[in-house]
Amino acid sequence: MRFGKKVGVELKGDAISAFEELNRVVGEQKARGVKKSEEIMLLNAIDRIFDLIEQNPFYGRNAKKDRIPKHYIEKYGADNLFIVNLPQFWRLIYTIESDKVEIIAFILDIFDHKEYDKRFGYKKK
Repeated sequence: MRFGKKVGVELKGDAISAFEELNRVVGEQKARGVKKSEEIMLLNAIDRIFDLIEQNPFYGRNAKKDRIPKHYIEKYGADNLFIVNLPQFWRLIYTIESDKVEIIAFILDIFDHKEYDKRFGYKKK
């Protein structure tokens, strides 16, 4: 319970396939006996971030309203966006929805820095 409400974390949209693919790769690596890899480190970080968001839904860096990409507004109706830095310059993007009973943090994207720059319209200098 946070803010007098239950807090949940759910994957949505592109984040579902990214998370499933990462889990698949890590599963294959572990089956081969791999104990350390960039993918394992990334998946462990994402799991920790899910816990942190459940403890504090405002954990991420809040994106300024005028910087929210139209993609998120049109596809998800997102009027708030939070960004979390992950290992290897990956990013996790989420939005928060709330009602009288609960707060849900919807994870919308998990992607590398190149895709993050593209989605947010940042140009490489």
